[in-house]
Amino acid sequence: MANKEILLVAEVFSNEREIEKEIVFQAIESALEAATVKRHANVIKARVEINRKTGDYITYRQWEVVDVNPTSAGDVEFPTTQVLLEVARLDDANIQVGDFVEEEIESVDFGRIAAQTAKQVIIHKVREAERLKIVEAYKDRVGELITGIVKRIEKGSVYLDLGGHVEAYIAKEDMIPREAIRVGDRVRGYLKDVRSEPRGPQLFVSRTDPQLLVALFKLEVPEVGEGLISIIGASRDPGSRAKLAVKSNDPRLDPVGACVGMRGSRVQSVTNELAGERVDIILWNPSEAQYVINAMLPAEIQSIVVDEDKHSMDLAVGADNLSQAIGRGGQNVRLASQLTGWELNVLDASKAELSAEAEVGKIKQLFINQLDVDEDIAQILAEEGFISVEEIAYVPVSEMLDIEGFDEDLVNELRSRAKDALLISAIAFEENIDSAEPAQDLLEMEGMDSDLAHELAGQGIVTMEDLAEQAVDDLVSLLGIDEKRAAILIMKAREPWFA
Repeated sequence: MANKEILLVAEVFSNEREIEKEIVFQAIESALEAATVKRHANVIKARVEINRKTGDYITYRQWEVVDVNPTSAGDVEFPTTQVLLEVARLDDANIQVGDFVEEEIESVDFGRIAAQTAKQVIIHKVREAERLKIVEAYKDRVGELITGIVKRIEKGSVYLDLGGHVEAYIAKEDMIPREAIRVGDRVRGYLKDVRSEPRGPQLFVSRTDPQLLVALFKLEVPEVGEGLISIIGASRDPGSRAKLAVKSNDPRLDPVGACVGMRGSRVQSVTNELAGERVDIILWNPSEAQYVINAMLPAEIQSIVVDEDKHSMDLAVGADNLSQAIGRGGQNVRLASQLTGWELNVLDASKAELSAEAEVGKIKQLFINQLDVDEDIAQILAEEGFISVEEIAYVPVSEMLDIEGFDEDLVNELRSRAKDALLISAIAFEENIDSAEPAQDLLEMEGMDSDLAHELAGQGIVTMEDLAEQAVDDLVSLLGIDEKRAAILIMKAREPWFA
């Protein structure tokens, strides 16, 4: 059946929507198949094949080849759409289960198809193709700066027209707070995600992501694009304040000055783009402590204590500088913490000094009591950074010999005393555990018996509260009971929590 109208429809849709003709042909085939199925009283399967050059099309009725179903008494479950394998092989010995037997039938007239059905199928297919095309075009651009015209605003969320029938979405939470945006405004954003979804937005843009700040500086500062300056990190309080860490790959170049620009022109351009967001340019430093000090600017840090285990730093500042270091609502210290990756605690310098002195005094007294040393040696050990007897017992000898005034005999004696103190402490702990008695609430707990309660007390689990804080695996390994009973006991001990 020749039908030039099909070729015309394919041509028009392809040109208007800028998609491949093959997609339109497939959509028309689906529409013709739907119309064919609808024309028959019984449910059937149909396939339409259009000649891409002439517009001719042929319609086939299909039966899926299935194996014998034991529950159907040797017959097919859906005779209008299925055929048994043994029957299909009478005509084609090579046919397999899952293949289709086809028979040519009369085609519906393209001009008389239910218009709405054809239109909906074609539009659906075309839209699918358009959406897939958008995803393919933008999936490699995630992380880039994109610009669009505000098309509409819905409940604080913004839809951007990127041109070429492409639309991007900025969620309300990704908009800068209190930013005045109107329809028709040209807006820049950071493309943070591209998702292929059947409905709704596909391109997700952010105005609050710290990477938007990085992208804007790459645009404004040629030295960044050329690789002469590296941006190490960024943190933002959107619309209010931000910090940007930079370093120079050329010793002759000042990275902070380059990013600020002549009379602040470059940083001012970024600030204007971000609704007045003030940007602090920070000089990155390979020393973590110095990097944090730089990140805390304009506050001046008097002293800094680093805790590697907790990945935190205590920063001491003068009383007159304390509010500036913390910032409004903790903004300055929060942004510095996000930028550096360290947990930062700001302390009043005078109070920090008193606290440090008190801590040193406690450690010194510990050494005097447990090592039986005089105050001078205890003071030296505390000032050298030793905080426990265990450190003295097991620290390498070479480290202690580096302490001024310490010789090999003194070091060996201190290590020996420290090990003896640890041994005495361990024995005392074991004795306390062996003599421990379970609390009354543990003895009277439902599901508990006296032997088990005493065994728990021997492991330091004396009360119901102690038991409630245990994990099932811990209880199994300590007592050798099965997981089910361990779980029941722990949940029973936790009942007062929920009550």
